[in-house]
Amino acid sequence: MSGTSGRRRHRPNGRARISTGQRPLIEADVAALPVVTLKTPTPHPNIFRKRIQDIPGDVQPGSCVAVRLPDDSHFGYGYCNSQSSIALRMISTQSDPPDVAYWDRLLERAVRLRTETLKLDEVTNACRLVNGEGDFLPGLVIDRYDDVLSVEAYSLAMFRRAEAIAERLANIVGTRHTIIRTSPSSETHEGFDADPLTSNELPPTVNVQEFGTRFRVAFEGGHKTGFFCDQRDNRHRLALECEGQSVLDLCSYTGGFAVQAMKLGRAADVTGVELDRSPLELAKANANLNQVRVNFVCADVFPWMRDMIRNDRQFDVVVLDPPKLIHSRDELEEGKRAHFDLNRLAMQLVRPGGLMVSFTCSGLLSREEFDRLLCSASRQSGAPLTEATPENEFPRRGPRDVQIIDRTGPGGDHPVATNCPESDYLKATWMRLY
Repeated sequence: MSGTSGRRRHRPNGRARISTGQRPLIEADVAALPVVTLKTPTPHPNIFRKRIQDIPGDVQPGSCVAVRLPDDSHFGYGYCNSQSSIALRMISTQSDPPDVAYWDRLLERAVRLRTETLKLDEVTNACRLVNGEGDFLPGLVIDRYDDVLSVEAYSLAMFRRAEAIAERLANIVGTRHTIIRTSPSSETHEGFDADPLTSNELPPTVNVQEFGTRFRVAFEGGHKTGFFCDQRDNRHRLALECEGQSVLDLCSYTGGFAVQAMKLGRAADVTGVELDRSPLELAKANANLNQVRVNFVCADVFPWMRDMIRNDRQFDVVVLDPPKLIHSRDELEEGKRAHFDLNRLAMQLVRPGGLMVSFTCSGLLSREEFDRLLCSASRQSGAPLTEATPENEFPRRGPRDVQIIDRTGPGGDHPVATNCPESDYLKATWMRLY
């Protein structure tokens, strides 16, 4: 990618910047690669420091290394960053070091999955082309939005090689523009942050479509684009349930579910609730793109739902898709309580016999735990909002009878590798409430 330019970002705590200059994919002298020794072999691509026996002191963060076992047998090749809790990310267990042909095979295989197997070109021009560990490229995700590759690096090593990877991928799929960014977790876990890299004349927005419905994707002003390809199939399926129905989209963000329910699903009416004004403006633009009317409300969903319950308002279809609530194991219990409270309130807004779809994008929350949480929420959906809420000021509808009718996740362009099952992050539970 030629002619890159950067935008300044705040560096927390005044931390000095590690070199984030771009590097070639192929090391000039593979025979001179530093050697990292593991304590024991592991199939997992992300290896924590406690599993590593030795890292030479002169290994620079983000360097390519040869990996060996204590008996000096060859294990593979990876990228090492001793400043990260994930100190080693494996990229190959082959005997020969990764060369240009190896990288091209990985990228071409990823593209073939989307185009030949999933045939996504027939329904959309927006999809995930590289899904980190799921495509055997740990620390890197790449989404395609029409003519733009949006690259997100979760590791220093991948950020430093992202430009070379994006160039090779663009040659395969025929895109013209690229934006490369780090992820927020990189600043904490990888010990670096970096300005975005953008190709010359990158447009501030592009319009994409899925199943004929158009959405605007914005590349300026934030970490995320505002459009999540992982919900494409769930948006489509929900729309099929919405004809003539009243629909509520909680934590609507840029209105993906809300707009699709009205445009493709032909709902009778749709309400989308979102606290953040910036994505809400994009949601309104998405509705306008499709010439549909959606009642978007800028509000915190907690007090908004309480008001609706007090007013005895209910909907035929309710979607609850909150942002990530659990970022680390330290946040697990607090995040589970937040999910519980959200679902306990949302369930009271579903008409008897209505449909509710509840999501979590927290990988640390298992499907089993999520279902148990939903069960508890359904049995306590009529409880007072807080201990201080007088019972006579809050309508108690009593426990709901709930049937789980399906469980889904992201689309097939977000594959999960069997050696990294925890990357199965997005979980959806589809329910009928009575």
